[in-house]
Amino acid sequence: MYNAAIYPPQHAPAANPFASMPGYEGIGAGGFLPPPVPLQPVAPAQPGPTPEEWNIPALSEDVAREAFKDYVQSQCCYQSGPANEGVITNMESFNTYRLRLETFTESRSTEMAEKPYEGETADFYAQPAPTPWEVQTKTPELFTKHTEEVRVPYTSNIKECNACHAEGTVSCKDCEAKGYKQCNKCNGSGKNEEENCTDCNGTGKDRCSKCSGAGKKKCETCKGKKKLLTFIKLKVEWANHVDNHVVEQNSGLKAEELNSVNGKELHKMTQIMVYPLYGFPNPAIVEASDRLIKEHQSKYAQTSRILQQRQTVELIPVTKVNYKWKNSIHIFYVYGKENKVSTDNYPETCCCVIL
Repeated sequence: MYNAAIYPPQHAPAANPFASMPGYEGIGAGGFLPPPVPLQPVAPAQPGPTPEEWNIPALSEDVAREAFKDYVQSQCCYQSGPANEGVITNMESFNTYRLRLETFTESRSTEMAEKPYEGETADFYAQPAPTPWEVQTKTPELFTKHTEEVRVPYTSNIKECNACHAEGTVSCKDCEAKGYKQCNKCNGSGKNEEENCTDCNGTGKDRCSKCSGAGKKKCETCKGKKKLLTFIKLKVEWANHVDNHVVEQNSGLKAEELNSVNGKELHKMTQIMVYPLYGFPNPAIVEASDRLIKEHQSKYAQTSRILQQRQTVELIPVTKVNYKWKNSIHIFYVYGKENKVSTDNYPETCCCVIL
C-alpha cells in the first residue's frame, strides 16, 4: 500500500518528473552517460616479460603435403593427382605477427519507463535516488557482451493508466464494441436460401472472437491492472571492442584469410590500461600497438568506463609452397597452427553437379 498524501495519483505523466533529480536531468534525451572521473589515478602500466622465442620452426615437406592432401579431399571438384603426385620444388616461410587489442567497457543510459502495477512499493521521494553510476550491478565475465536493465531505486511512482482511463479494459475495435459482427455466410440477413442461416441461427450476427462477445478487451498497456508503475530504467551494456592488426607478410596470401586461424602466442597482457609495446622486435607492431591504444582511449573512454584491456601478439606460421605438375609450377599456402590450406587455380578440377 502507499500513502496517497505522499504519492498522489498522476492522471497524466509529467514531461520529466525527474528533471531536478541529480544525475537524471537530461533523461530521455538519448545517448550514453559519461562515466565519473576515477577517484584514484590508474597506476602506470608495467612492461611484461620478453618472449624467449620469436620464431616458428619451418614446416616440413611431409607436413605440407599431408595438409594439401586433406584439403583436396575436402573439395568435391578437386582431383587428387596434383596433391599426391605433384613435386614440391620450393618452400618459403613468411611467418607474420598479429596484434589484437581488446577493450572491455561498461556503458550506462537511462530512460523513463512504465509497467503494469503489480503491488510494488512506490518509493519515489523516500530518499535520494542513487546516480546512474552509483546503481549496483554485477559485472559479467570479462571480455564478453551482456546487457542488463535495472529499475533505479527510489524512482518508482504509481499512476492511473491513461490508455483505459483506469478501467482495465478498452473497447474492442474489431466489433466496434458491439460484441458481434455481421455473419459472413448470410451477410447479416439471417436467411440462407429462404431458410434460417445455420451459422448464426438466423440472427445475422456472429460473436466477436477477439473480445468473446464482451465488446471490451483487456487493456494492453496496464494488462488489466488499471494502474501503472512509473520509474527510471537504467540500461547497462558491457561490450568487448576488438581490433586486429596483421603485419604484411608479402607472401601473396590474402590477409583476411589469417582471421580464421591461430598462431603462437608471444605476448599477452591484461590490465585496466595496457601500454604500447615499445621494444618489440617488429617496428610495425610497435606502431600498431601505440595507434590502437590511443584510438580505443579516444573512442570509448568518453562515453564508457573502461574496465579491462587485453593485448595479445601472435606469430602466425605462413608457408608458401611451389609444386610442379605436368610441367607447370603451381602454388598453395599452409598457414596457422591448424595447417589450413589455401590455393588458387588448382590444376585438376572436374564439373560436379550436386543434386
